[in-house]
Amino acid sequence: MEGRNALTTQEVADLLNVSKSTIYDLIKRGEIRSYKVGRKVRFTEEDVKEYISNSKKNQATMISSSDASSFSLLESDLKTDGFIICGQDLILDVLSNYMRLHGVPALRAYIGSYDSLVLLYRKKVNVASVHLWDSDTNSYNIPYVRRLLPGIPTVIVHLTCRMQGLYVAKGNPKGITTWADFGHGDIVMINREKGAGSRVLLDENLKILGINTNSIKGYANEISSHLAVASAVSSGRADVAVGNEKIARQVDNIEFIPLKKERYDLVIRKEDLQTKEIEILLKIIRSEAFKNEFGHIGGYDTNEMGKVVAEI
Repeated sequence: MEGRNALTTQEVADLLNVSKSTIYDLIKRGEIRSYKVGRKVRFTEEDVKEYISNSKKNQATMISSSDASSFSLLESDLKTDGFIICGQDLILDVLSNYMRLHGVPALRAYIGSYDSLVLLYRKKVNVASVHLWDSDTNSYNIPYVRRLLPGIPTVIVHLTCRMQGLYVAKGNPKGITTWADFGHGDIVMINREKGAGSRVLLDENLKILGINTNSIKGYANEISSHLAVASAVSSGRADVAVGNEKIARQVDNIEFIPLKKERYDLVIRKEDLQTKEIEILLKIIRSEAFKNEFGHIGGYDTNEMGKVVAEI
């Protein structure tokens, strides 16, 4: 007889916000423990908690901070002979799994958009994912690619659109609804790290409004993931944080205030377009099978997935 805490493959997929095929791939690689009841695969709650704990430890070793010593250490750790995709979204984890199934041992570096472009410029990674809003042109990504990869021919390929906004406590007790509310002295925020797309979106809007960041309580407190800042709001350690809508669905006791539809794109060097790895990557993200992976997850707009946005 199955125990009360026995979880099905679909239940674990729902908990982790991934597809069932991703769970089977994790089992195959030995990254999550499971057992069988007859022909049915089952998991204990402890198995899932252990996987989440190990994933957080692995991500922590690859997250870049903004200080110079950590950035140098990160560069020395990245393998120059491996295929590395930069970025923090779940969609990139699924993409890496697909690539491994196609014979490409894709690696992941959980790094923010700005630093991802810098590493692509330095040829430390193969693909950078970006969602950087430019207030001067009211556009995403292209202005930053021009500035941070000067003289480097690149291609920007669209991956998905997501909704960015504010995480607030359930019931929104502070009545936070706009960027202007960050100027209220009684509001405490939790911030993303420098270079993250959410941080850039916040800073650009604060600049437009003329709000001095030194006057915002908690502005200097940085955490390196959407999930972590949402959890900080949920636990009452902060009144507000910036993040995407998908994460808000995973955390209890918070609400999401939508403010900006963002473009999440991949940046690739033109010289790499004919490599086997990039050809496989593009074939995957343009396939119906890959798009269908996100049909039940929510928070992703895949209508233009795989479309070339710009050649620079």
